[in-house]
Amino acid sequence: MTAKISIIGAGMTGSTTAHWLAEREIADLVLVDIVEGMPQGKALDMQEALPVIGKDVAVVGSNDYAATKGSDIVVITAGIPRKPGMSREDLLTTNANIVSAAVENTLKHSPDALFIVLTNPLDTMTYLAMKVGKLPRERIVGQAGILDSARMRAFVAMETGVSVENIQCYVLGGHGDEMVPLTSRSNIAGISLRDYLPADKLEAIVNRTRKGGGEIVNLLKTGSAYYAPSVAVAQMAEAILKDKHLIVAASAHMQGEYGLKDMFFGVPVQLGRGGVEKILEYKLEADEKAALEKSAAAVKESITVMQSLVKI
Repeated sequence: MTAKISIIGAGMTGSTTAHWLAEREIADLVLVDIVEGMPQGKALDMQEALPVIGKDVAVVGSNDYAATKGSDIVVITAGIPRKPGMSREDLLTTNANIVSAAVENTLKHSPDALFIVLTNPLDTMTYLAMKVGKLPRERIVGQAGILDSARMRAFVAMETGVSVENIQCYVLGGHGDEMVPLTSRSNIAGISLRDYLPADKLEAIVNRTRKGGGEIVNLLKTGSAYYAPSVAVAQMAEAILKDKHLIVAASAHMQGEYGLKDMFFGVPVQLGRGGVEKILEYKLEADEKAALEKSAAAVKESITVMQSLVKI
């Protein structure tokens, strides 16, 4: 039986996620949005493109959650985008209501679905989604670290001229300005970035990685990144449906790992058909541990603010 992935939010991120997934030919796709005609139009356009690349999947657009019935995975991208000068936390109240509605409505039609959350502030919205849906932690994960790690790999490649295939970067922590690029473990063909790059060059890459999303927001003026975030979601969905046991950086529910409890946080996660299979714990350098604790404090504060505004 063909797998099914429903994407809630058919804006640039949601529709581009569908694009990447359609190319992978791993599931039939549903795009849901409140704007009448928009998801239908994008889905039809995409369906008409598939004969060119020889892919046989169904792509459907709808304004009705009933179309999501029987989904294996639900991806939530819906929410208002960041604007120049806006922090992820500024988005909190509006996006909390959007995410809550998306979880409640999709679970009515797909009670066994796994969830991938992309709406910002990412870690807080994933926590909200888990609580609203009363989901076990295995069935919900936030897309964050894959994107941040990919950005760091791109910046390292731009600085060094080395192929991205030889570059491995690991970014943990909250999806925001306090994220933690692990420079001790990130490497080029096995050589630590701390040994490969001068300290000032490496620091510049770390800072650019932390502000990677904001850099794109400032350039676009009227939107936020969507190519890199959406292909990161596609990688996660593929790992789940193909039961790849793939280890990626993602936002997962903490139950004591890294000394953290009852919060979502970016850590190395193994993904398979059941969702989150395990969380790996790195031995961190002292500076990285301190940075991770600072990042965790920022996420906890965001969750506390959300809890004061939204009943869960």
